[in-house]
Amino acid sequence: MSVTLHTSLGDIKIELHCDLCPKTCKNFLALCASGYYNNTIFHRSIAKFMIQGGDPTGTGKGGKSIYGKYFEDEISSVLKHTGRGIVSMANRGPNTNGSQFFITYAKQKHLNNVNTVFGKVIHGLSTLDAMERTPVGKKDRPKHEIKISSITIHANPIAEKEEAES
Repeated sequence: MSVTLHTSLGDIKIELHCDLCPKTCKNFLALCASGYYNNTIFHRSIAKFMIQGGDPTGTGKGGKSIYGKYFEDEISSVLKHTGRGIVSMANRGPNTNGSQFFITYAKQKHLNNVNTVFGKVIHGLSTLDAMERTPVGKKDRPKHEIKISSITIHANPIAEKEEAES
């Protein structure tokens, strides 16, 4: 139930909440497994707020889910934007999850019940620190590209369950 993002600034290991938001985690894990996020950039970073990626176009306007363009929210009363390192789906409003996600730099209470929290950083907070320190330009775009080169899936309980059932 974890993945490691191998970025140009270092590794970030994320624990996924597959039990509480299975559809969101299935989407994220399938995109990871397919290489969808490989060589994509984090296109937006706002200090004390978050860093956003997951768009293969690098514009912040692209990306789609494994279910088609969008899929519905999986808001959990127990998963909140409680601090640094929370991983959540980026969206354009209710039920518009695709491939984009963000990692918080700090508590973001205003995003609770708005964005689907599906993971948390369990290793690599120093990498997240380096991301936050990276200077940004127009539209909060990092001046120095922060890239996901690849992702290691350490465990995929959703795929393992589906395989066992077939």
